[in-house]
Amino acid sequence: MLHYECYKGKDERKLDTETCAKVVQRNKNLGLEEYRFLLRTMASSGIGEETYGPINVLEGREDSPTLLDAHSEMDEIIFDTIDKIFLKTKGFLSPSDIDILIVNVSLFAPSPSLTSRVINRYKMREDIKSFNLSGLGCSASVISIDIVQRMFATHENKVALVISTETMGPHWYCGKDRSMMLSNCLFRAGGSSVLLTNAARFKNRALMKLVTVVRAHVGSDDEAYSCCMQIEDKEGHPGFLLTKYLKKAAARALTKNLAVLLPRVLPVKELVRYAIVRAFKRRTTPKGETASSGIGLNLKTGLEHFCIHPGGRAIIEGVGKSLGLTEFDIEPARMALHRFGNTSSGGLWYVLGYMEAKNRLKKGHKILMMSMGAGFESNNCVWEVLKDLDGKNVWEDSIDQYPDLSKVPNPFVEKYDWINDETMSFVRV
Repeated sequence: MLHYECYKGKDERKLDTETCAKVVQRNKNLGLEEYRFLLRTMASSGIGEETYGPINVLEGREDSPTLLDAHSEMDEIIFDTIDKIFLKTKGFLSPSDIDILIVNVSLFAPSPSLTSRVINRYKMREDIKSFNLSGLGCSASVISIDIVQRMFATHENKVALVISTETMGPHWYCGKDRSMMLSNCLFRAGGSSVLLTNAARFKNRALMKLVTVVRAHVGSDDEAYSCCMQIEDKEGHPGFLLTKYLKKAAARALTKNLAVLLPRVLPVKELVRYAIVRAFKRRTTPKGETASSGIGLNLKTGLEHFCIHPGGRAIIEGVGKSLGLTEFDIEPARMALHRFGNTSSGGLWYVLGYMEAKNRLKKGHKILMMSMGAGFESNNCVWEVLKDLDGKNVWEDSIDQYPDLSKVPNPFVEKYDWINDETMSFVRV
């Protein structure tokens, strides 16, 4: 990895409490119970006041998005991060040096493709290998890294650019189905661009080295397949459905993934210890009882940092608990969720940026990146840090406020808790 950049919107793009309240109030399909549900969800979401929203939603046009809205949103995020990439690499790398280009946006697949839009903007070479991925959800960035790794295996001295984002504006849910309202509460505008290479001439400039990538897909199970799906509700409002089976599907996919990945990165001594302890517990656990939950492995024996996809507070805390991680370990994901929200496939890089901004990443450290996405998939990878990292990034103007800022009481409760007053049940809202 030579460099990475994350998108940070302008101040006028921020979805603070007042702006979110205006968006909610514009939805005439909502009743009192829906208002109460939204209040509970936002109060417990772990999302702060400075996340970014799409322009058509901020302008009050969420129920009538246009193709121009989708293109404008993508242009702003994609071109902003790419411009910053080439600014940082000016002098040793230019757009004409890109051999492989991958763009992943799940919900927007225009013609010409978004890769063609990037190629045209930066006047890239005619022999560039381009891939436009859609429908892969929040874990598409790691999938793209896997594709690059496989391309590098048969193509020497190449440079790849991976762009990961999502289009939010045209897919803002305007109905009242609670399972579909969740996406509005969690997802925000954001994205990233990552520069990768296997060219020996860039070895001394590299930030990290890819150790391994493992992908697991449990889509053969019907419940896992349908727990995270783009559909229309009963009234015909399009949106993104998140079901209660999501947590179970995520756990199943992650378990299958780590069963392959961890033996590659943990020392043999820890694997042997785990096998002995597990065998002992099986013998000593009374019939009818289950052994204690948790992974049982000490991941710190081979990994220093854990880059968890900031999909939501429940996901972050659930993964942390199951893997035996500390509050320090899950802090980067929790802070990325608070500051930027769930930015889909670009989210992992905000988490990585937090670690770098806090000067946590030192030479030789290994980072486990864990992502989950619709399908249902778990795609994880491990990076090794090649030099002490302390570069300026998207966190530059806010890192000093964290983690303290995340402990401030959620303003939704303070301003709108009156909705929970029982007397409101007799009032038509």
